[in-house]
Amino acid sequence: MEWTNAIQDAIVFIENHITDDITAEDIANHVYMSPFYFQKGFSMLCGYTIMEYVRNRRLALAGGELATTDSKVIDVALKYGYDSPDSFTKAFTRFHGVSPALVRKDNALLKSYAPLAIEISLKGGYLMNYKIEKKDSFTVLAVSKEFHYETCKNEIPAFWQEHCKSANGKNICGMFGINIDEEMGNDKFEYLIEDLYVPSSDVPEGCITRTIPAFTWAVFPCVGPMPTALQDVNTKIFSEWLPAAKEYTFAAGYCVEMYGDPGKFPKGMQDENYYSELWMPISNAK
Repeated sequence: MEWTNAIQDAIVFIENHITDDITAEDIANHVYMSPFYFQKGFSMLCGYTIMEYVRNRRLALAGGELATTDSKVIDVALKYGYDSPDSFTKAFTRFHGVSPALVRKDNALLKSYAPLAIEISLKGGYLMNYKIEKKDSFTVLAVSKEFHYETCKNEIPAFWQEHCKSANGKNICGMFGINIDEEMGNDKFEYLIEDLYVPSSDVPEGCITRTIPAFTWAVFPCVGPMPTALQDVNTKIFSEWLPAAKEYTFAAGYCVEMYGDPGKFPKGMQDENYYSELWMPISNAK
């Protein structure tokens, strides 16, 4: 799986279809990757989601068109995927800092947003610890919520905070956080906060049980304060490990975050030695 090539191909595809009604799934399919991992990898490597990139490119182009042509605002709005002048005006003003109506009137400054350019740098020789483990299926006791890829970055931490303050925060400490997109082709996924399930125990109200299938997992240790340590390793998986480990490919739409017991560390999850793991299901690349 060549991430550099995939992203470059995706950028060209987006530019060629910038005024079409394309989705993240369309873009992922074009580069022959599952939307689940393409969206995750794109976000990790580029710092924003694939559809944020598309929207920013459209708004930049819309600004240039309004400044240099006599096109009506409504026509430009429709061309770049907005159903109404109001929604276009709100998005345009957030991006450019000026409303579409004032672009010509005040000769306003506009923001540019150039297409992504892939630069290759020679790094190599990096150290990244991981191990390959076969794990049997296991059942968890969980609270569950669906998230869209576009907004999950801020919403999942809020979900954790909400859970810890709720009654079920006492029933589920949060040994795991698991992303599930079994079809690997949706614009949203299920996220679970969970502990291992003890079959003899009752399932509290508002909780569910879920069985995670047996897989061969690539297990990546994360050492350091949360969430930075886990986020850094997640980025390295997509930017360094996966491009180098050409013998592996992701096998299913699961991603497991395993959290150590904060009580074992002097500063809890903010301790410099706090331990967590990321698990990715893998199979041999064909």
